[in-house]
Formats: sequence, structure tokens, C-alpha cells
Amino acid sequence: MTRLFVLLTTLLFSTALASAETLKLAVTTSFHNSGLADVLMPEIAGDLGLEVQLLVVGTGQALKLGRAGDVDAILVHSRAAEEAFVADGAGTHRREIMYNDFVFIGPSEDPAQVGSANAAVDALQGIAKAEAIFVSRGDDSGTHKKELGLWADADLDVADFGGWYRAVGAGMGAALNTASGMNAYILSDRASWLTFGNKGDLALLFAGDPELFNQYAFLPVNPEKHPHVAHARALELQGWLVSERAKALINGYRVSGEALFVFNAEP
Repeated sequence: MTRLFVLLTTLLFSTALASAETLKLAVTTSFHNSGLADVLMPEIAGDLGLEVQLLVVGTGQALKLGRAGDVDAILVHSRAAEEAFVADGAGTHRREIMYNDFVFIGPSEDPAQVGSANAAVDALQGIAKAEAIFVSRGDDSGTHKKELGLWADADLDVADFGGWYRAVGAGMGAALNTASGMNAYILSDRASWLTFGNKGDLALLFAGDPELFNQYAFLPVNPEKHPHVAHARALELQGWLVSERAKALINGYRVSGEALFVFNAEP
């Protein structure tokens, strides 16, 4: 009797796995590190009967996975790169979901006086002038792309920097750990900073510049280029992500009383 029960249970479980629908979604390390995925994925599974398999990478790598047809959709945060992805036909469209902002993190004593800057470019110019240690993700992520754009806006070229500029080629969590260990400056998304547990002597020094706005968008991979992708399921997931249910979960997700993301999807 016991063997029969085990056999039936195994068969039922195997059947459930076989019938479960899956979708491969490339997401940024900043989204994953925030913990929001742990909130959303079980609700998506319950509401849609969809198992979302997350590939956690930087925005640049997520776009490459999409272009290769290795995922069904991507959730990233670099508008210019996303628009190029769609313009090239790699994605069918771009749908904005939520936003937060980038923030400057650094030593609490703030030798480069980033905390008194009037704008993001002023903060970077102060760091460069002081030659204070700055950790860059250096991984072609959305955060890295934003950082490079800000240096360019400040009329500074990272190729000219000395040893104080440390490109680590790592995700947000690892880069923050490096900055903590070196007591260095770093550009982070707010969600990753709030959930980061190894802050050491680091502090949030500057935020609020409109240039630090950080939009996340969902892009389905184009089935005309990759017929095997689960396009219908990607559209179903998109419908859920722009719903009132997703809005409540995203806006309600907080760490130490602070919201990590703000839902701004259009109906």
C-alpha cells in the first residue's frame, strides 16, 4: 500500500511538472537583489500557473540573451539600450513597469564632499578632483551604463582616470561589498542599497537629481526572429505586471519602512 501511494504521488508530481508552463525571464541583479522577485514570483505562479525562471544578469547581458533568443522576455533598466533592442527587431515592444532612483553611496566622512553637491555631475567632479576611491560595476549593466553617462555629462572620461577608479566587473551586491571593504564611493540603485546588509562605514550621501531617475521596463523577445520563444506567455506575464494586483504588491514592498519601487505602468 505504501509503495502504491508513493508511486501514485510520484506520477502525479511528474505530471504536474510536465504540464506546468515555464517562461525564461532575464532580470537585472539590482531587481533580484531587492527581494521583490521573491514577492512577485509566487503570486505570478498562483495567478497564472506560470513558472518564471529568472536569469539574473546585468542589463547588457540580458539584452544579449534576448537577441540570441535564449530567454522569452527581459526586465531591465537602460532606456536607450532597450529602445535600440526594439528598433533592431530583437524585441516586439517596451513596456514600462516601475521605477526607483540611483543614489551616491560613500564614506560617512565624505572626503569628496559629495553630500554637499548640487547635482549628480557635481558629485562626480568632486570625487574625481579628490581622486577618492570609486568602485564601478564595470559590467555593462544598466547601472554601469548610467554611471558612464554621468561621467560624460560631467566632461570626464574614465579612460583618463588613475588607480582611484576601480572597475570590478560584478553585480550590484558584489560591487557594494567591494565599496564597503574599501570604504569607497559607488553609484547604486536605491533598492540594492536599502537591502544591502554589509554597509560598514558607508552612507547614502546624494540623491534627488532628476538625472538619477531609474526606470524598469519589460520587453518580450520577438517571435518572428525566434519562433520558439513563449511569446503568448510573455504577453500574459506583461498583463499581470501592469495590473492593479502587481501595483499593490510593488508599491507595498518596503524595507525598513522605505518603498523600493514605484509602480508607473500605464493601463
